[in-house]
Amino acid sequence: MQRELLRSTYYYDLPEEQIAQTPIEPRDHSRLFCYDRKSEKIEHIHFYDIIDKLEKGDVLVVNNSKVLPARLYGFKHETGAKIEILLQKRIDLKIWEAICKPAKRLEIGTEVVFNENIKCSILEKGEYGACKVKFEYNNSKSFEEHLMEIGTMPLPPYIKEKLKNQTRYQTVYAKVDGSSAAPTAGLHFTPELLQKLKEKGVEVLEVLLHVGLGTFRPVKEDNILNHEMHSEYIEITEDVATKINKAKAEGRRIVAVGTTSVRVLESGTDENGKLQPQTRETKIFIYPPYKFKMVDALITNFHLPESTLIMLVSAFVGDIDKTLNIYKTAVNEKYRFFSFGDAMFIE
Repeated sequence: MQRELLRSTYYYDLPEEQIAQTPIEPRDHSRLFCYDRKSEKIEHIHFYDIIDKLEKGDVLVVNNSKVLPARLYGFKHETGAKIEILLQKRIDLKIWEAICKPAKRLEIGTEVVFNENIKCSILEKGEYGACKVKFEYNNSKSFEEHLMEIGTMPLPPYIKEKLKNQTRYQTVYAKVDGSSAAPTAGLHFTPELLQKLKEKGVEVLEVLLHVGLGTFRPVKEDNILNHEMHSEYIEITEDVATKINKAKAEGRRIVAVGTTSVRVLESGTDENGKLQPQTRETKIFIYPPYKFKMVDALITNFHLPESTLIMLVSAFVGDIDKTLNIYKTAVNEKYRFFSFGDAMFIE
């Protein structure tokens, strides 16, 4: 089998103490690992120095999805057993796809109670704790208002520290409710830094991808082609598509903030290299070798070993060994990893 199709190819060793447990303050004081694909030059700076890496005319594409307080703790109506439900994707007004723990305690029809005003029942069960649930609630409040009362921020399981400020798991430009995890590359930006970039002549444009089940689901198949990506909702407006296509035609760089923005842009670009306005689901899985149609540079965090995200980064770098060397260097240089960790700029 080709090496790039083996899950084990994307493994690297990471000391546990380098998994960031808390966000850096201020946001833009995290470190920035810079890699130039042409020269293979590596540079270690701080995120606020990104202003020196971006040029007048560059288009910075961000994902404006907002994280819901999607982790819910309730109990089985029949027995009082504790149940955790992590909302993933809204199907309609009351029905959601979710991850339920412990799934073995739940049967179809089981009622989970959160408080006297809201409960849910299990409609379907799938693999890895996946469930479809239907909510019933007191109509004196909207579902979102109930969620704000009972839900907590869905931090990844590798973060053990309690988050003191819930807004630190949101980007400063988050607008549209719907994600069950933050598009974490954007966590490094401050309003002041974005304003400085705009003043320099960098165009900042927003797309949407609601981060869902795929983020939490590990690759378990030895052959990555057998991994099933779950669909995620994306939006590209006509105005944004027009501006990006104009920039691309003029030879200006399209800089994606995060793998979610990459997936939106690559999903939305047709075979002629034109970005099309759209509202739909995407299941795009980017792994080596892949020819990028739209993205010229990438700002991203450091991702878990053997994840679909490190596979995407490897495709963008263009060489698996070079990618693994970047990660090895970052480990040796004591970078902080994952959601609250440091960032990387690949151009």
